[in-house]
Amino acid sequence: MTPEQRDLLVQARESPAAGKAMRELGHHGYAASRAYYTMFHVVQALLLGKGLAFSKHSAVHAAFGQHFAKAGVVPADFHRYLIRGMEARHAGDYGKPNAISPSESAEQLSRAQDFLDLAGRLIGPLP
Repeated sequence: MTPEQRDLLVQARESPAAGKAMRELGHHGYAASRAYYTMFHVVQALLLGKGLAFSKHSAVHAAFGQHFAKAGVVPADFHRYLIRGMEARHAGDYGKPNAISPSESAEQLSRAQDFLDLAGRLIGPLP
């Protein structure tokens, strides 16, 4: 694990706790946003392991799809979860109040944990 990957995974590991706190306060959009950033940071760390880095979220999503989902390294569901996570983040951050339901925020946080578990399997124990 490189220092850059470690930094990303530390950020990824911290985000779900913030998301759960936001969810408990009834801020489901913010919870979904933190869940998305968990997924995003994990994906960035995975891509760095292949020497790939991008500045746009869309480029990160596309590269993850190409190098991990389509290549069969991870189940294709993970690519769909990442894309849905970004949609939920946008709805939560920029949409109408209550755009993210309690069940949606719970689902996003669950998927965030799936990404952390994936990072542990593919990169190694989380820092």
